[in-house]
Amino acid sequence: MPTRIIGILAFLGAVAACGGLPTSQDDGDPHYDVAIRWTSYGIPHVKAEDWGSLGYGFAYATATDGVCVFAREVAFARGTLGDDFGPTDESVASAVFHRAIITDDKLIAFDAALPADLRAYNAGFVAGYNRFLRDHDGDLPAACDDADWVRPINNADLGRMLIAFGIRYGIGAFAGNIVAAAPPGEPVVTLDPPAPDPEALSGRGIGSNAIAVGGAISASGSGILLGNPHYPWHGPARFHMIHTTIPGVVDVMGASLLSGTFVAIGFNADVAWTHTVSTAKRFTLFELELKPGNPMQYRYGESWRDIEPRTVQVGGQAHTVYMSHHGPILAGRVLTWTDEKAYAIRDAILDNVVALPTYQALQMAASVADVEDAISLGGIYFVNTIAVDRAGDAFYADISSTPNVDDAHLMRCGRSVEGLPPDFPVLDGADPSCEWPVDARSTIPGNMPADDMPRATSRLYFTNSNDSYWLSNPDRPLEGFPRIIGTEKTAQSLRTRSGLVYLDEQVAGGGKLTPDDLQSILYSHRHYGAELLLDDVLEVCEDAGDDLAEACSILARWDRTARVDSRGTQLWTEFWERARRLDDLYAIPFDAANPVHTPRGLNVDEDAVRANLIAALAAASQHLDAAGIEADAPGARCSSPNAVANISQFPVGRDGMGCSAISKPASRSARGIRRSNQATVTSRWLHGTRTATSTPVGS
Repeated sequence: MPTRIIGILAFLGAVAACGGLPTSQDDGDPHYDVAIRWTSYGIPHVKAEDWGSLGYGFAYATATDGVCVFAREVAFARGTLGDDFGPTDESVASAVFHRAIITDDKLIAFDAALPADLRAYNAGFVAGYNRFLRDHDGDLPAACDDADWVRPINNADLGRMLIAFGIRYGIGAFAGNIVAAAPPGEPVVTLDPPAPDPEALSGRGIGSNAIAVGGAISASGSGILLGNPHYPWHGPARFHMIHTTIPGVVDVMGASLLSGTFVAIGFNADVAWTHTVSTAKRFTLFELELKPGNPMQYRYGESWRDIEPRTVQVGGQAHTVYMSHHGPILAGRVLTWTDEKAYAIRDAILDNVVALPTYQALQMAASVADVEDAISLGGIYFVNTIAVDRAGDAFYADISSTPNVDDAHLMRCGRSVEGLPPDFPVLDGADPSCEWPVDARSTIPGNMPADDMPRATSRLYFTNSNDSYWLSNPDRPLEGFPRIIGTEKTAQSLRTRSGLVYLDEQVAGGGKLTPDDLQSILYSHRHYGAELLLDDVLEVCEDAGDDLAEACSILARWDRTARVDSRGTQLWTEFWERARRLDDLYAIPFDAANPVHTPRGLNVDEDAVRANLIAALAAASQHLDAAGIEADAPGARCSSPNAVANISQFPVGRDGMGCSAISKPASRSARGIRRSNQATVTSRWLHGTRTATSTPVGS
């Protein structure tokens, strides 16, 4: 089995003294001892003698496979996009936001929370990345060779990057709104492209799917995990498969992100875990009551507090973000800063300092009980955790960074803002009792304690496809949790339902399940929406007339799958995007007692519904025609910014009916290191052979 191995011995920088901003320097004397071996599919295997050396090798391997992506993410988190890539409104807004929000105090707190071995890991990571830059000075990929923005990093940069990633889907989604906020009478900051209205971001998310099968229904008696995460093919959130080992301490394989510093989803000899984005809210707004005649002060209890301007320099220009003790002020079409009111936002992830210890514990877990203990440390940012172990236990939990706001608190302190969706939490910012309650059981003040969040262990199964915790197993629904985590007894997406239906079919087929059975769910590319509803649409087609004869014929011939060679998928996708919003659409409405199989059937007995369905199909056909896309061309046209031509079984698009972004293997950019085409480890993770389903390996 030919492979190419790099052995690295180094004497490089250590972490600066405690108490200040975390940095690295070249006057220390740690010894890094690590070997990196690349095998088939360009997968690096990093074997080290200690945590510092593991960080060193992890960084060197990551830079080898994606140095330009990583370096750009450093600039993003540092807040130098405007300086490094040109002062567009978008890059300047990003730079202003990150410089103003990720402060030195937050970086010091983040570093101070790390145990000694993770401090060593971070110091090693910094040294390994900087070693790579020195080794390949003048020989980087074309995308960043000789670029000024490819710079050595320090430990503070790692903290910035991890915080920036965590808040990207919370407060970070409102960066433009925060930068655009200005008190009445001040010039309004205009951005191009404009900052999105905060209310438009409610419910926007990214998708993934997961199935955990327990020993009671698996052929081996051990757990089987199907992880089907949907992340982009490019950029900092692109997956990077990697295997890391410290003999006798940790041996884990899985996926990091190209901008990441640790394995995020993966498996070891005893457990496998994956994540799906959860429905829990990561923030609340606070409505501020402003002092008459002074919109720069707000009432808090019986006193008035100042709104504090925080000015940062970007591109030689001064920019101001306005801060309350709740968090930054933001503005939008609905959330306007007037003489009477302003709105601040608080993020549950911004002060989460235990992400690295959480993932360190995850990687060393030996059972799903250990997985539960690990994520109960509180470091999971915005995802559900689905896991299995060798003993046959399956596990689901939404233990993630969430405001400690129960329904009673929200009822008492909630504020109604016209134009905001009902699930957009706004609290009274003038009443001190409306702060997020601090519970001693939580590692993050103001965050919900792990003990109060949904989780379950079973030897049967759990699934999640980005709906709430409620229906992780329909036979044992999880109920009674605060609605800031998610909804209960509400209609589930077609993506959620398809996973449950297809899994039930496998179980009902008799016999115990194998990894191949779970893979067949993924790779069959069945389209559940079409299976459920297409016959009703074809019935309506009888009234459609000659103008839609071709579209109806395409749908009639469609094989009802989402394969790249299927003809009709894209027409259905465009049709459903319009049809799903119609009033009185379903013949059988949602029934909480039968949530997997309702709603179903289109209400084709109603003339108005029939007419609206015909109009939706006509609009879909016209849309494809205007875009120059043949309605019966093979493959799928995806509307997601991260979408690609190939689509997975569980599309991440709207209501599970669109397309998904499928992560490609990381690029194998030549760095003077040759990879073998032959290896014992493949990119699929299956029991025993480590072959995208996974079970604990080492049978």
